[in-house]
Amino acid sequence: MLEPTLALQTAIRARLLNKSEVTALVPADHIRSGSTRPDKTPCIIMSDGNTALHGHDYTAQRAAWVYLDLHIWTLDAGQDAAKEIAGTVMAALDKRNLQIEGGYCDHFKVTASRFPRDPDPAYGHGILSVEAFIRWIV
Repeated sequence: MLEPTLALQTAIRARLLNKSEVTALVPADHIRSGSTRPDKTPCIIMSDGNTALHGHDYTAQRAAWVYLDLHIWTLDAGQDAAKEIAGTVMAALDKRNLQIEGGYCDHFKVTASRFPRDPDPAYGHGILSVEAFIRWIV
């Protein structure tokens, strides 16, 4: 399995790309991980995140809590456009079960949404925080 934050980013991206409601608002190549300042808009950029290792779960399994933020950016479309995309992303992720390559996602949810104002009023910005509990065989 990939490092847990990479595995979660990959699973989230796959889910979002498979939802036409999301890709109707954000082009597929604008859904990525990386820095939080956009180079193309509208976009969804997944932060690096962090992992809290939970130790061994059973004999041969590792477990970890993974936390990351999804930054939603728009340009010249207003804050309401960022909120619309955020709502569509939340609906796409609402099933709470993600397919983790090489592992299992026992818990997944969007835990918070925030919409800070960018210093440049042309940008709309939203942040969705997610958490997941992931297990994998060592």
